[in-house]
Amino acid sequence: MTQPAVIRRDHPASSLLRTALELAAFGLPVLPLRRGKMPFGNCRACAGRPPACGGRPNMKDAGPCQCPGPCHAWAAATADPSVIASPAWASAWREAVTVAYHPGGAGLTVVDLDDTAAVAWARETLPATRIVPTTRGEHWIYRGAMRSVNAVRDGVDIKSTMAYARWLGPGTGTMTAVPDIVRALAVKEPSTVRSAPQAITVPARAGDRECPHRTPAYLDRGIAMAEQRITEARSAVHSTVYRTFLAVLSTHGRCGCLTEDHIARLFTAAQAKGETPRHCTDAWTNARAKLGL
Repeated sequence: MTQPAVIRRDHPASSLLRTALELAAFGLPVLPLRRGKMPFGNCRACAGRPPACGGRPNMKDAGPCQCPGPCHAWAAATADPSVIASPAWASAWREAVTVAYHPGGAGLTVVDLDDTAAVAWARETLPATRIVPTTRGEHWIYRGAMRSVNAVRDGVDIKSTMAYARWLGPGTGTMTAVPDIVRALAVKEPSTVRSAPQAITVPARAGDRECPHRTPAYLDRGIAMAEQRITEARSAVHSTVYRTFLAVLSTHGRCGCLTEDHIARLFTAAQAKGETPRHCTDAWTNARAKLGL
């Protein structure tokens, strides 16, 4: 395999790039992760406007991102070696600390078990499959893609479509099909979490001007990415929720597209991370005040 000239062979990023190219050769869409196991931020062309990459909302066409660099988190994942080794990705590989992949893009589902209690539950409940050890638990990898849902139970996340997982090695065991019990975990039961209070109003549409988002798909994708940002927060949940609310309102808050259902989705994601309804209300109100809405 020819090493691209954009990264020296003795540079630490060289081994990450080689790993990414090897995984891509087996059909895994890959992307670099920076410190904190986080994807790289949106490129300048995409920052501050609705996502333009990643396929249709139903995720059948998820990835690769159409931007030249690794943009839009999981949607940046690609198995195209000419993109992975391109000069546009070189700076990201120089800063990267590990390689991740988009399980759903490869037709896979990862059951992420975050602690020993979750691992014990899986061993008693789930059918055997390929297992990859992690720092604190295990990844159980199944054939077949499905929707991704965090915190389906204590210490258990499901990562498939519209998500990414760290590459931690090939693991051991024979991969089997996603069992019904895992698919059932992703089915949301009727929520007991309070949604957005009715006192929080959505800005009215200004006159008859055309919505700048053109189609509901842009808004739906933006809300989904905001939900993912909140649910993946491992620390500083309060500030993450506020910054996410601020980002949603700065993009979608002035055209009248946001509905109570959209706001409720964001509040539900925040409360699932431990935020109280009062915290959600305060964060939303403060974000609106910050933007003058």
